[in-house]
Amino acid sequence: MRAITYDQHGEAGQVLRLSERPAPAAPAAGQVRVRVLSRPIHPGDLAGVQGFPGAPRGRFATARVPGLEGMGVVETVGEGVRELLPGQRVAFFPVPGAWSELLTAPAELVVPLPEGLGDETAALMLVNPLTLLTLLRAVEDAQRGQAGPLLQTAAGSSVGKLVSAAALKHGIPLVNLVRSTSGAQTLRQRFPTLPTISTADADWRTQVRDATGGRGAQFVLDAVGGSLTGELAGLLVDGGTLITYGQLGSGSTPLESLGLTPRALTVRGVSIGRWMTRTPEERAEDVAFAARLAATAPELLEVAAAYDLADFAQAIDHVRRPGRSGTVLLTSPAS
Repeated sequence: MRAITYDQHGEAGQVLRLSERPAPAAPAAGQVRVRVLSRPIHPGDLAGVQGFPGAPRGRFATARVPGLEGMGVVETVGEGVRELLPGQRVAFFPVPGAWSELLTAPAELVVPLPEGLGDETAALMLVNPLTLLTLLRAVEDAQRGQAGPLLQTAAGSSVGKLVSAAALKHGIPLVNLVRSTSGAQTLRQRFPTLPTISTADADWRTQVRDATGGRGAQFVLDAVGGSLTGELAGLLVDGGTLITYGQLGSGSTPLESLGLTPRALTVRGVSIGRWMTRTPEERAEDVAFAARLAATAPELLEVAAAYDLADFAQAIDHVRRPGRSGTVLLTSPAS
C-alpha cells in the first residue's frame, strides 16, 4: 500500500516521502481495518512533522505516517465488533497513520457516516467540529459569569468560520481578525453582521477597540501566536483571558512582557489532543454533534482542493497559499 512517511522532524516539503509499505495485519479484537479514501491536511499535521516547540526533535528508528483524521470504508472487523460492518463508510479520529491507504483502528474511534454525506465533507467531519466544541467550552469556563466581547484571530480559517457560525447562533459578541484586506472583504460577505478587521490596516487595533465598545475584548481565541501575542494581550480588558490553540504565526513573545500579574490576565492553552480525556459518554455526545453539523451545514466544512497521495507536495504548497479558503484533502482510490 502507499503511504506518506517521514523518518525525521523537519520542513514537510523536505522530509516527507511517498513510500510503499506492507498492509497492516488483520484487526485484533475490538479493531477494524479501514481503506482510507480521503484525509485532510490540518496545520497540526504539518506542525507534528516539523516538531512541536519544546519537544525533542531528531531521527526515528521507524518511519512515521502523519495524520489522525479521515474517512474510508471498513474492510474487515475484529472479534467483538458489532456496530461496524465490512463495506460501511466511516470517519475516524484520532487514529495515527491517516496518510496511508490502509490502517487499523480501535472500533470506538471509528464513526459510521450519516446517509448521503459526501466523502469530502465526511473527511472533515470530526476534528474541526470537535475543536469548535473545545474552544466554546474554554470560553464558557473563562467567563465565570462575566460575558464580554470575544476576539478571534485566523477568522477566515476553517475553524474560524465555525466559530463565527456558532457566535451568530448563540448570540456571542464576536469580532473577527484576518491578515489581509481581501480576506476581510470575503469574510464580511460570508458573515455580514460580524465585525471583521484586517491586521494589514495600520489602525487595526483602534478598529478592534471601537468594535468592542471602546474597552477591548474580554476573551481572545488565538490560533496565530508568535509575535502577535503581545498585541492581543494589549487588546484584552484587565482580567481578560487569552485562549491559544495554534501556532500559525512567526516570532515569539516573552511571557513576562504580557503584564499578566498587574492586569490579572489569564493565558490558557487548548488542544484537540486532549479530547480523549473526556469520558466515553461525553465523546459520544461530541461526535453526534459533529455528525449533525456535517449533515445539516456541510458548507461550513469547506474543501479547498483534493490531491492524490502521490501529489502531496503540491497539496502542501496549496495549504500554504495566501488567501486559501477551506481545507486541502489528500485522496486515494477505493481499491
